[in-house]
Amino acid sequence: MIAVLCGGVGAARFLGALAQVVEPSDTVGIVNTGDDTVLHGLAISPDLDTVVYTLAAAIDPERGWGLADESWRAMEALQRYVAVRPDGSSAAPNWFNLGDRDLATHFYRTARLREGASLSEVTAEICAAWGVTQRLIPMSDDVVSTVVTLAGGADVSFQEYFVKLRHGVPVERVTFAGADVAQLTPGLDHVLTSADCVLIAPSNPIVSIGPIRALDGVDAILGARRSSVVAISPIVGGVALKGPADRMMTELGHEPSVVGVARLYAPIAATLVIDPVDAHLADAVAAAGMHPVVTPSVMSTPEIGAELARAALRAASAERS
Repeated sequence: MIAVLCGGVGAARFLGALAQVVEPSDTVGIVNTGDDTVLHGLAISPDLDTVVYTLAAAIDPERGWGLADESWRAMEALQRYVAVRPDGSSAAPNWFNLGDRDLATHFYRTARLREGASLSEVTAEICAAWGVTQRLIPMSDDVVSTVVTLAGGADVSFQEYFVKLRHGVPVERVTFAGADVAQLTPGLDHVLTSADCVLIAPSNPIVSIGPIRALDGVDAILGARRSSVVAISPIVGGVALKGPADRMMTELGHEPSVVGVARLYAPIAATLVIDPVDAHLADAVAAAGMHPVVTPSVMSTPEIGAELARAALRAASAERS
């Protein structure tokens, strides 16, 4: 069994690449839920949905999120109510787009949660509905919320920072509300301890992998088996492959490079996969405490993705032996 710590877009693509080289049913994706939110009364799990839609070959390839061939009539109709919304009301939020077909997933998740099902149970049902054979589990069935403190001290939810503010404002701090009391999804500790290897997908190390690591016991488990944990850098040539990871790292005092990524992951992972663009930093990665493996990591074709997955698995096997 291969365990993969996952955020959204980058992790979804990596899981798809991994499915080319190993039996999908042998993979367990452990997905961040720190950016989950509730809008229009609906329970929304952006990273889980991005992974499911990608593995089901239903994702919008240009946006990297939401469904292909989507329509937006519900969001367009919502505009009618914005003008009559009283000051201070949270009704009819129009800064977060939900496609018409995508709404069905949120309707289902919300109804099942209200019936008393756990998020992990609902996720398994959604995966089955979409024909996804890789096992996906949320990091916790409890609510953990990523809180972004903006420069100046204002706290906003991750989705407000990422979508409403278009991640264009400086960040002072990131915290994970509820992580101190949240329990790991049942069975997750066994997955992390018994997996042949643990791979950390090329996701934002602070707001995608950070919430998973914030849960009690995760870093201890990974640190104890560090030699079989391999991370893939989401930073290539000093730039994030997707999203604000590079700027966020700078704003929070980390070097926005593979060296900065290595310093963040060194306590829990022995190996860091880096792109040839960053080969000149291999010695610095080693000095930061991680063994560098150089291989193309920008998954621009299925072939490159498959080779990246093979390289990560080879690295994990070499570290174990």
